[in-house]
Amino acid sequence: MIRGLTRAGLGTKWTDEELIRKAGEYGFGAVDFDPRGLIGEKGLDGARRLLDETGVRLGAIGLPVEWRKSDAEFRAGLPQLAEIAEAAAALGGTRCCTYILPSTDEPAARFMAKAVVRLRACAELLGAYGIRLGLEFVGPHHLRTAWRHPFIWTIEETLEFAAAIGTPNVGLLVDVYHVVTTGAGPDDIRRLDKRQVVHVHINDAKNLPVHELRDNDRLITGEGVLDLKGFVDALRDIGYDGPVAQEVLTPAPPEEDPEELIKRTKAGFDRLFGLEE
Repeated sequence: MIRGLTRAGLGTKWTDEELIRKAGEYGFGAVDFDPRGLIGEKGLDGARRLLDETGVRLGAIGLPVEWRKSDAEFRAGLPQLAEIAEAAAALGGTRCCTYILPSTDEPAARFMAKAVVRLRACAELLGAYGIRLGLEFVGPHHLRTAWRHPFIWTIEETLEFAAAIGTPNVGLLVDVYHVVTTGAGPDDIRRLDKRQVVHVHINDAKNLPVHELRDNDRLITGEGVLDLKGFVDALRDIGYDGPVAQEVLTPAPPEEDPEELIKRTKAGFDRLFGLEE
């Protein structure tokens, strides 16, 4: 597995180049960033040299298409998706991710039908560039009633959603926080085929009942109460060898120095993975 970073929880205004260099300095092998911006700043050859010099790869890109709202908004994002997919592929990227909220103001059946068609179109476009689409189910209980109608929030439901989309490059973004808040655990990960896992987010939780855990109130890896080793062991058992990226959502941007936050993140990853990774 590849240690990864996202911007979430670092509170940094570093450029992508600065974040990539810091990631390499502290032993992280992947960063989630927008490849268009990096190529725009440094050119394709310069962006490739930076990744080679630092030993860092592109972890995952976000899906830049608004697939949850109007047809016009959805269609307007498709050219951006083609651009970011082309840029990602040029830098060796193979993963794109989007999240699925566990409730919606639209009737669930209508929303599902629309989402399947739209995400199929996105997946087909990504597939042309050799990129997989990871669907992130969202588990915290407070979001299940944030909108009028319940939607999907479990591993099983998300896999059924992926099957309905029907393209071979669609799978899961497994976020440990969401797994725990849905009542699942490492054994549920062991029931997956590694091909079903596109990307992984890791973070930690406060010592609270599961139903009280808030989506935007997470802790740095290894600084909470979750059985993170159990999840890493489960991912290893199924043969997952892709990025495991820290993503720590917080109520407000962290005030600590971002380099200190990376050091704390590295310490947590060192305890969790050991040195063999």
